Amino acid sequence: MAHKNKGFDPTEIEALQKRMSGKSFLPQEQSDENDEYSNFLFIGMYEGKQVIYDAAIYTLKLHYNSEVYELAEHKAAQKFPEFKKISYDEDENGDLKLLDDEEEEIGLYMAEIMMDIEEEGSVKVKEFIELDPNIDYGIGLDAALNVEAVTEGVIEKFIRDFNEENLKLDDTYYSFQLADEDF
Repeated sequence: MAHKNKGFDPTEIEALQKRMSGKSFLPQEQSDENDEYSNFLFIGMYEGKQVIYDAAIYTLKLHYNSEVYELAEHKAAQKFPEFKKISYDEDENGDLKLLDDEEEEIGLYMAEIMMDIEEEGSVKVKEFIELDPNIDYGIGLDAALNVEAVTEGVIEKFIRDFNEENLKLDDTYYSFQLADEDF
């Protein structure tokens, strides 16, 4: 029987189990990963069928920072009709190129908006899991957890609790202090 989504294919699942070498997940190589974010594959059940999950877990603080940044971008787009996302390009030596005057003005405006949002406490986030059954390979899973770092232990506990249907999410809404490097 041919499977449209290879993440449900028993042969594909078996191959992933072998690649995991007895572990509960297989990290995906990502250049942007750090201790606040991890992308990995694991095997679980979905609607009574075994499937491969393509998961991304991030800290609640990273989720908060993203929400604040997106809100600041939205407000900048309203104020600056010519707004486009600021891209930080590197020169031939790998150093960041200077922003032009307009990008500099937009960046300063966004930093001001982000500080205002933080002071007002207008953005609050809580733990969540979001499933996406409409991806090409398996089931997509995004989760934000209130942890300091996304470690191997955090990932293993998440997978175990998720697969055993014992996962308890914190319904409390949080806001965080933005650090200087968040601007």
